[in-house]
Amino acid sequence: MPGIDQVLSQAMGIPGVLGAGLIDWTSGLTLGTAGQAAHGDHDAAAADTADVVQAVARNATFDTTGGSGPALEDLIITAANSYHLIRFVHTAFDSQTYLYLWLDRGQANLAVARLRLRELAAELVAP
Repeated sequence: MPGIDQVLSQAMGIPGVLGAGLIDWTSGLTLGTAGQAAHGDHDAAAADTADVVQAVARNATFDTTGGSGPALEDLIITAANSYHLIRFVHTAFDSQTYLYLWLDRGQANLAVARLRLRELAAELVAP
């Protein structure tokens, strides 16, 4: 099983990625970062994305904990020049972490980034 730094290093190899992080969404604290951060501050980006994740996670529209649907997988936020991709890391225990990518919209392929991030999240928790 690769460690956090190795997974983030691999994430930086995805075309168009500017920065990456593993974040605890309950606290908004970074568990690891790589590359650049939006507005130059990984901690602020972690706190901002955690606010978004918390809003989605507690919203009944997206609540899948008691339903028949799958758990939340990822969130995609598009901006004029960038994409922000958040992938929930699902584990056997009640994990509250996510992988976050900040991508250059002109250089990135969102579909490829999403599929690769899914693979990296699985690698992070593989036995």
